[in-house]
Amino acid sequence: MDYEFIAIPDAEIPRAREPIFQHLVNSYVSEANKTVSMWRAVPDDLLEYKPHEKTNSIRTILVHQLLSERRFFNQFVGTREPAVEELLPAGEKPLVQAYLEKYLWLVRNRLPQLAAGTSEWWLENRPFFGGLERERIWIFWRRVLHTCHHRTQVQSWLRLAGQHVPAIYGPSGDVKWAEADPTYSLEAAKRGG
Repeated sequence: MDYEFIAIPDAEIPRAREPIFQHLVNSYVSEANKTVSMWRAVPDDLLEYKPHEKTNSIRTILVHQLLSERRFFNQFVGTREPAVEELLPAGEKPLVQAYLEKYLWLVRNRLPQLAAGTSEWWLENRPFFGGLERERIWIFWRRVLHTCHHRTQVQSWLRLAGQHVPAIYGPSGDVKWAEADPTYSLEAAKRGG
């Protein structure tokens, strides 16, 4: 992959206590890097943009991401999280960089906790919405998917606003590279057997 920016390089990813869970830590960093790349593409003057009256603005999505991820990790995954009062950037209308700094601060604080997880810890049943109980590992992946959903909202709003959209899982409509091999045909789908 050829990404324009990597917020947390591989060298900064902590080693999992049990190697079988390294993919969780690596995936969390990878998804966080993709989220940061998407947020970086938002011009400050587009933070209030929303493509429809029934959708949230980009700023509201960023705020929700910071608040809901903290709640999710604290309440359901069971990680130690900062006080709620520390989550949002200062000021009435912070710039994109301030949201990015808060997001990366939260991600970096979670990494050692996730890396320290043992089989017993990851497989422990935890409370979830609606009185349900789920394994911590299931809840973790649910949060990763939820973050992807909000990142895709920002990506869509950027496209609808006529802005540059960075690559996240390979090329975007704006970013291409020679080795990229999108699967848009039956021939491409046959590759690898």
